[in-house]
Amino acid sequence: MERKSWLAAVRAADARRPDLPGEHLIVLGAGLLLLMATGRSRSILGRALIGAAAGAFIGRAASGTGGVARLASMLHRLRGR
Repeated sequence: MERKSWLAAVRAADARRPDLPGEHLIVLGAGLLLLMATGRSRSILGRALIGAAAGAFIGRAASGTGGVARLASMLHRLRGR
């Protein structure tokens, strides 16, 4: 199986599955914890790898199935109260 077709199949399966309650918040929290751990690494390579993983988690939380849209609607509802 080619890499592109395998990656497309994984993305399609991820898009079809239902969201877990709080999934985006959990992934965002994991990304933020990794981001805080970036400064604790002694090596530049370690900092770069941990920072890349943190960015990937935070990006996934923001761009996942309705991640940004859900966050915006939640903030809008909170402001209305």
